[in-house]
Amino acid sequence: MLLAVDIGNTNIVFGCVDENDTITLSERISTNHSATAAEYAVLIKTILEMNGLSTKDIDDAVMSSVVPSVTGTVREAIKKLFGTEVMIAGPGVKTGLNILIDNPKQLGSDQAVDAVAAINSYPVPLIIIDMGTATTVSVVDSSRNYLGGLIMTGMKTATDALIQRTAQLPKIDFELPESIIGTNTIDCMKNGALYSNACALDGIIERIEEKLGEPCTAVATGGLAEAVVPLCRRNVILDKDLLIKGLTIIYRKNKKRT
Repeated sequence: MLLAVDIGNTNIVFGCVDENDTITLSERISTNHSATAAEYAVLIKTILEMNGLSTKDIDDAVMSSVVPSVTGTVREAIKKLFGTEVMIAGPGVKTGLNILIDNPKQLGSDQAVDAVAAINSYPVPLIIIDMGTATTVSVVDSSRNYLGGLIMTGMKTATDALIQRTAQLPKIDFELPESIIGTNTIDCMKNGALYSNACALDGIIERIEEKLGEPCTAVATGGLAEAVVPLCRRNVILDKDLLIKGLTIIYRKNKKRT
């Protein structure tokens, strides 16, 4: 079984994929920048056991990361647990993407992995939205070329900044509101964050389609997408396993099945 890991600034996603490319495990934990390899090894082992798996079930591993300081730590943890080297999705690894941005090396590995999964799963042209610490929007045209995109402040990042700069606003959870009109401080904050992001996505999708001159398939992933996508007026496909799918495809492209 393949272990797929995506390290983000806020969360780390772990997935297990069997030989038929079926995802048998998908879990998300908070990124701990100060954790040791041993601590991450314990976390990974615990995640496997919680899902009825053991370290003996893992044959190989693939990883993407936008946090260099954590990459080596998690890689060492995986080697300790499974005795295998980790394939890193990055320069020198085949993705099948034709990247047309000014400097392809600047493309975040998570954006590349998302795009690989999307073009292998959904009709092009594509708008791919990943909602995490930042909200990234990637655009793939009808010829499957990666054109570029947008980067916005993530919903939680913006809300945390608002709380830090005001004296009386509390921390909030992002749950679907009953009404757009809040009647207390928490609901007003929640509605402001959720609906502003939903409206932003609707508007961005519309303007990208105007630029391309044709309708696009919109796909969203990331830890906050589940709260925002239901509020969008545009049809946005929610795919919480997009990163795991992309890592699996990249692994298969670069390593023969055993």
